[in-house]
Amino acid sequence: MIFETVIGLEVHLQFGTKTKIFCGCANEFGKAPNTSVCPVCLGLPGSLPVLNQTALHYAIKVALALNCKINSYIQFDRKNYYYPDLPKGYQISQFKYPIGHDGFIMIPTEKGPKKICIHRAHLEEDAGKLIHNAQDNTSLVNYNRCGTPLMEIVTDPDMRSPQEAYDYLQTLKLNLSYLNVSDCDMEKGSLRCDANISIRPKGRRALGVKAELKNMNSFKAVKAALTYEVKRQQKMILKGQKILQETRLWNEDKAITLTMRGKEEAHDYRYFPEPDLVPFTVDQDVIAQIQESLPESPQNKFERFQNDLGLNSYDAGVMIQEAAIADFFEKCVSLYPQAKKVCNWISGPLLQGIHEGKIPYDQLTLSAKSFTDIIQKVDNGDISNLTGKDILKDMLTSGKTADEIIKEKGLSQVSDDDILMNIVDEVLKENETVVQQIKDGKTGAIGFLIGSAMKKSKGKANPKKLNELIHRRISHD
Repeated sequence: MIFETVIGLEVHLQFGTKTKIFCGCANEFGKAPNTSVCPVCLGLPGSLPVLNQTALHYAIKVALALNCKINSYIQFDRKNYYYPDLPKGYQISQFKYPIGHDGFIMIPTEKGPKKICIHRAHLEEDAGKLIHNAQDNTSLVNYNRCGTPLMEIVTDPDMRSPQEAYDYLQTLKLNLSYLNVSDCDMEKGSLRCDANISIRPKGRRALGVKAELKNMNSFKAVKAALTYEVKRQQKMILKGQKILQETRLWNEDKAITLTMRGKEEAHDYRYFPEPDLVPFTVDQDVIAQIQESLPESPQNKFERFQNDLGLNSYDAGVMIQEAAIADFFEKCVSLYPQAKKVCNWISGPLLQGIHEGKIPYDQLTLSAKSFTDIIQKVDNGDISNLTGKDILKDMLTSGKTADEIIKEKGLSQVSDDDILMNIVDEVLKENETVVQQIKDGKTGAIGFLIGSAMKKSKGKANPKKLNELIHRRISHD
């Protein structure tokens, strides 16, 4: 029997607002447990929620970026369930009127671009966090996360393989990162994903019984969990066993999914309109202003970098992977209009220096002018290419200018003919066999002589000048 995999994803995005969604508590990661709480986010009797306007605008912004239709009528609902990390016994969410619906994003596949439909994107509050201690068999709860603005982005069951799910998540995260509404950091829980997966005989339209997968803390984990679940469900069907609708947890250490609980349906949550938040309508002018404020999408940048700046698809793909790097690249090209060369310097020594120094992209203090000055100095022969890369790494850590580093370390490239000719003469005398090979037509051997001369000059010699002088000296002998 040939099976078809059917996957839908639910992505939860925490917004980086200064305060929580319904109260004035600080929305900060890493504070001491239960120190960023108040009667509202703890659900104490008599407390009343007030909607954070910035969170609402962020939600509309995300929905528009995902090509969603916008519900201007805003109504919140109570989603009723009991769990220790939910102190109120219900979650304020949206059920009947999600902010966004019927959107889509395009993902790359081996067969070309594929549309993944966004069923709904709604705003809600986050729950707290349980911390389990296996050693003494206890669980603690941290309520700091309660009330954090959260947007849930739910796809249609459009994905047909774990790879497509992985590609969707990568594409979605890239688009979200350009909106400046969240740090999208999975390690902090700012971006989380649950997956719904079922299988069915190929050609059948009816969906199979689905399992919801949780506890996946990376996109690779999502892909691995889905891959395991496909095999598990196939084996069960082939053995004649019944698949149960349930929630399963991904065990990273054992690389398997495990039963957690039966999967709830919408009616199990007993949704009803939130009585403490009056429904209202967002003005169409506000939605239009948010639409106009949307940045250029990474997909549009990708196309423009190829069509207007002449980058190939690989280089353009590297340049758009971080919004901060894409902006930096464009600023550099405006100062130094050789896009390919600028791209090479960014994708090579700059990104290497950023990763080695563990510098967040949005905290890069290096200016486009300072960066392009290094490239210009290399082109002018003031410093060698290798020296330029070393100076760049020094600039990232010290904050000094290229000129300051060159002066302090005496790194100016030597281009004086008399000084270089003395070095060339020494090298030629020490390598007479190589010189003869060049005279016999093996011109490639000249690279060895240039390398030897560079070593003697401790990397300060101008390699172009060395090449000229070696050719001149050998041809005159």
